[in-house]
Amino acid sequence: MSTPFYVSPQQAMADRAEYARKGIARGRSVVVLQYTDGVVFVAENPSRALHKVSEIYDRIAFAAVGKYNEFENLRIGGVRYADLRGYTYDREDVTARGLANVYAQTLGTIFSSAAEKPYEVELIVAEVGSAPEDDQIYRLPHDGSIVDEHGSVAVGGNADQISSYLDQRHRDGMTLAEALKLAVESLSRDTNGGERTLTAEQLEVATLDRTRPQQRKFKRILGRQLSRLLDGDAGAGAGEPAADADAGASDEGAGDKGAKDSKGGKGKDDSEGESGPLL
Repeated sequence: MSTPFYVSPQQAMADRAEYARKGIARGRSVVVLQYTDGVVFVAENPSRALHKVSEIYDRIAFAAVGKYNEFENLRIGGVRYADLRGYTYDREDVTARGLANVYAQTLGTIFSSAAEKPYEVELIVAEVGSAPEDDQIYRLPHDGSIVDEHGSVAVGGNADQISSYLDQRHRDGMTLAEALKLAVESLSRDTNGGERTLTAEQLEVATLDRTRPQQRKFKRILGRQLSRLLDGDAGAGAGEPAADADAGASDEGAGDKGAKDSKGGKGKDDSEGESGPLL
């Protein structure tokens, strides 16, 4: 009888962490920035069907990089957790901190389990508050740890280089157009220090806008509104009717019905996809 090959627990965990990091690094980056009216999410994502940024609840949104089928399962689980908690207790009891703790437990359990491979995903959970100082942004790496971020955060791809660029240039009180321009500039920089040109068709952009009169603060920025913001039109993010029309019924149609209730019952803005590529 042969003796089983022995691997120390430290080496096994290091190998699992390296495996997850390599998978995450192959995904295109996501940048999250605070601006004066809320939080903006900007991702390099040419797909119109597979979203890297999604709504979770009234004031909470989710962004991820890595394997699409894995982070989509986590997104769906987060929506179900938020809906159940909001319906059982109250909508105000659904918080980004509580959701981040749920994700941390899930990712940590999977990472430490020898029976399955670690998830190749990195998550961001953000909540917009009534004032900028009340905004919350949490980054969750593959091992289930929680990092409380402020101002700006980047995940996936060359996240370290992007984060360094953002730390030097991000400031409090930026307008949506200024924050979006900074996010696109950071995503355009490649690992060799050069710059690419990212068009509106290559970007996925969404905001948590505290100034929206609806209870649901999530809104996608698409089409003409995104093009105007990229061109430097500061007025394009002021919530004119054309902007909401570009955002589409997926975010707006079902949400107002759910917001009429004092508890739970919110429609989801994305379909429950199955397996997919690295995003």
